Amino acid sequence: MTRWLTEAVPRGRVAAFRTLIYLFVAADLVIFTPWVRTRVSVPGDLYQPLLIGRLIPLPTPTETLVTVIFWALLALALLAATGRAPRLLGWAVCALYLEWMIIAMSYGKVDHDRFGLLVALAVLPTAGRARHGDTTRTEAGGWALRVTQIAVICTYFLAAFAKLRFGGLDWLTGSVLARAIIRRGTDLADLIAQVPYLLIVAQFGIVAFELLSPVVFFLPPRWRLAMVGFFYSFHAVTIATITISFAPHLAAMTSFLPLERVRPLVWARRLVGPGPAAPTPPDQTRADADAESPPLADQASVVGRPAGP
Repeated sequence: MTRWLTEAVPRGRVAAFRTLIYLFVAADLVIFTPWVRTRVSVPGDLYQPLLIGRLIPLPTPTETLVTVIFWALLALALLAATGRAPRLLGWAVCALYLEWMIIAMSYGKVDHDRFGLLVALAVLPTAGRARHGDTTRTEAGGWALRVTQIAVICTYFLAAFAKLRFGGLDWLTGSVLARAIIRRGTDLADLIAQVPYLLIVAQFGIVAFELLSPVVFFLPPRWRLAMVGFFYSFHAVTIATITISFAPHLAAMTSFLPLERVRPLVWARRLVGPGPAAPTPPDQTRADADAESPPLADQASVVGRPAGP
């Protein structure tokens, strides 16, 4: 079990995953969760912190607190994406983003798609230094990726468990997807809804896929990648039909991928091509020509004259 948990991976994969996760945190602040800053306009009495916010305890959000967290987290996440000071910057980003999520989820709604991302932020500082393109293998980095993978799969499996726990078998045969389509469906979803019993079949399929998601750990590498591809396609269909985005979960799920093969800077250099060659100094050109000239003694004699001086 220990060998499986700490299976060594290339350091380049850890570096790429780290860069991707920290860049996503920065993007999350300005694209996916900028609405957290509006929480300061909500009366403080409505702030009901999560369990962790009650245990620590954390202060009630104010405009100053939220603004400081936003800008500090944005700057530190961009710095951490460079791979510098992985432990110091990593722990700082983890703590600030956790507080950002506590503020976001303490007003009545908790999103389960953040679990894998939070685990990734918690374990990445333990992976140590890693450079892009480095093929040296690391068990510490392998452990960080494996724990993130487990969190991703737990998100699926526990989601199915919650469906059956709170909705029972009625969740499978009810109108869950139909209500979702009515609330936020797209034109594609409207076409699908017209097919008799297709939504019921889809609900059975969703629960089955979530319950069977741990199988991914028992597949050979090629089939594992194929199953992860199926996970991504499932979320693509979800976005295309009921416009529900699992972006944080999708970012964490890249822990399954051979990210060391994705090197955009190297690809960009190849597209641009080699730069123009620097001109050779005249003195160097003359010296090269003299060096290539054969010695006088080795030259053939001129007709009618003896060889040599």
